[in-house]
Amino acid sequence: MDLDAARALWEPDPGWLNTASYGLPPAPAWDELQAALTTWRHGRGSWEPWDASVGRAREAFARIVGADAHDVAIAATAAELVGLVAASLPAGSRVLVPDIEFTSNLFPWAAQQDRGIEVVTVPPHRMLEAIDDRVTVVAYSAVQSATGEVADVPAIAAAARAHGALVVVDATQALGWLALDAADADVLVCAAYKWLMCPRGTAFGVFAPHVREWVRPNNANWYAGADVHDSYYGPPLRLAAGARRYDLSPAWFSWVGAAPALELVERIGVSRIGAYDLALAGRFRAGLGLAPSHSPIVSARIDGAAERLARAGIRAATRAGGLRASFHLYNTEADVDAALEALA
Repeated sequence: MDLDAARALWEPDPGWLNTASYGLPPAPAWDELQAALTTWRHGRGSWEPWDASVGRAREAFARIVGADAHDVAIAATAAELVGLVAASLPAGSRVLVPDIEFTSNLFPWAAQQDRGIEVVTVPPHRMLEAIDDRVTVVAYSAVQSATGEVADVPAIAAAARAHGALVVVDATQALGWLALDAADADVLVCAAYKWLMCPRGTAFGVFAPHVREWVRPNNANWYAGADVHDSYYGPPLRLAAGARRYDLSPAWFSWVGAAPALELVERIGVSRIGAYDLALAGRFRAGLGLAPSHSPIVSARIDGAAERLARAGIRAATRAGGLRASFHLYNTEADVDAALEALA
């Protein structure tokens, strides 16, 4: 798909530099969602067409990360999916996590400490050296929310597996601009409302078959049934054989918007989107006098940055005490230059 034609499918007001907080919907996603809301408002149809969007989204996400859709579960948030793994760990397990990890991939582990789960945190740059035979789980973000720091995903996977540790990757700040392979994780989770530009309330988890042998489906419900339409009432327990056993009952309208957004990302190509995003971030970093970085998230400590950007009508974020600006497909060089002028 032509990149310029694709970019015309978004209608951002100038100055939105905050995709790391939430992404903006492309026209196909917005249009399908409005049509569904109109149907709901007037009671013109049943829910099955909305539910079909869940299957479309699951399959598109699976293709984006190189997984089998059979291994993909859906939920509303990343933390719900991490929590299933955390609650299934045996007592005495040791979990290694970066010390600046977003808490969706920290609190679920920490909440298990009263039953003997040990959580150890280290700076991201020390993750590799901290992996040893005592570690049961290595849990980390492929891209850090606060700083935009990009992890060496294959290297961490190799080190963890050399020591027999499980790898749990949060790809929320990566997927949509950075190509990842689900095979580099035993469990990969992603909240899709940021760089994948889906509505909030959409999240995915890729669970390797060997993980499904012991992770308990604590949120089992009708939608996780082997046959959804035969799982409304009564025993016995009859869950899906694959990762669908971990599905949460979907908030339909979020998924109506998710399917076309993911299909569009797939058509454009994650690598092409990433190259575009990195070029804009590189322009911004150069203008600030910062060293180059392989991330579309730029973190910088600039006195009064939030106030100066706000006065110029530019929307960014403050994280970990510093400015966080993030650049995606719908941003332009004019957005970058306006931000630099405001901060000059």
